[in-house]
Amino acid sequence: MNKLFLRIASILVVIGLIAGCSAGGGEQSESNNGTKTSTNENTDGELSEDEIRMTISKDQGSEYIAEKEIEIEEGAVLMDVLQENFYVETKENGQFITSIERVSAKEDEQKSWIFKVNGEMANVGAAEYELSPGDKVTFDLQAWE
Repeated sequence: MNKLFLRIASILVVIGLIAGCSAGGGEQSESNNGTKTSTNENTDGELSEDEIRMTISKDQGSEYIAEKEIEIEEGAVLMDVLQENFYVETKENGQFITSIERVSAKEDEQKSWIFKVNGEMANVGAAEYELSPGDKVTFDLQAWE
């Protein structure tokens, strides 16, 4: 009787583990500031009507640092959204970004944070750029030759 019970219990545990592992797929976690961070790397997926996708990378995308889909309001300013969702250090009264997610250029490197919106360089700084829902923003730490 004990052997039968142990076999049935073992089978149920295995089935539970298999079912639990296969259901994980695309979990989402919500941070304390309300942004949703998806564990799926769905960079080609569509954004909802009020979201932007912000990607942080290094050396022209060769090193991935972070990515978030962030809900915004119409007319949100890029620098404000960046600072609300990532750890950012600036100088010159917030006009020059020195570090994002604790990643910065070393003293002897000639690198700075460059941003593009929908694949194009902006004509204004991040503190002046107004976002629109659906924008895809990339901040990249790269050489400024």
